[in-house]
Amino acid sequence: MNISLRPNIKNRLLSLLPREEMIAICRDTEPVDLPRSMVVATPDEPVDHVYFPNSGILSVIAISPQGNRAEAGLFGRDGFSPTCAALGIDRSALEVFVQVPGEGLRLPYPSFLAALERSSEFRSLLLKFVHCLAIQTAFTSLSNAVHQIDKRLARWLLMCHDRTESDEIALTHEFISLMLAVRRPSVTTALHELEGSGFIRAERGYLTIRNRIGLEAFAADAYGQPEREYQRLIGPIL
Repeated sequence: MNISLRPNIKNRLLSLLPREEMIAICRDTEPVDLPRSMVVATPDEPVDHVYFPNSGILSVIAISPQGNRAEAGLFGRDGFSPTCAALGIDRSALEVFVQVPGEGLRLPYPSFLAALERSSEFRSLLLKFVHCLAIQTAFTSLSNAVHQIDKRLARWLLMCHDRTESDEIALTHEFISLMLAVRRPSVTTALHELEGSGFIRAERGYLTIRNRIGLEAFAADAYGQPEREYQRLIGPIL
């Protein structure tokens, strides 16, 4: 596809490439809508395409043999999926699906591998993101172990807010309970606490961040370290 015909490339990893390399890589991509619940990586199935979101939020989900599910990480225009592809692995062990709709670009897997071989800068940027997502996953495990649900929720909302251009985020109680691996009544209670403190406003199907600074202070050490690592190695998320 002619690069001049596509909208601005907002994916952070692609936009940081030297122009000629970006054009060479994007020439093989195609624009793609990312509707809510679209699966872009399925466990144990061959990788067909690698996705580079321009907007929206995607969740990385671990699924047990018995079907239990929990979110291991999330990303938006700051990343790509599946990350296993950057390591030359053609099957993902994790599910990745869209939690907040958006759009982006996708690259056929053979073209992706060729771009990795051709461009050391492309490969380096992708591996830095793989590292940053691993740090995020590690701190998700830490937060799940040591923080109460209200701080875990505050952290998760801040991470979602980082990846949107609006203070309003389309999220339901049911979806949050799945992402945090807790029961819905626990999510409802935690949302009421955050709303009562003036940090958010919760409406049917939507959450609005009202006091970002206060929400960060409330989250305390549950939030920040993975974000600082991304900033150090790659730059601002948005």
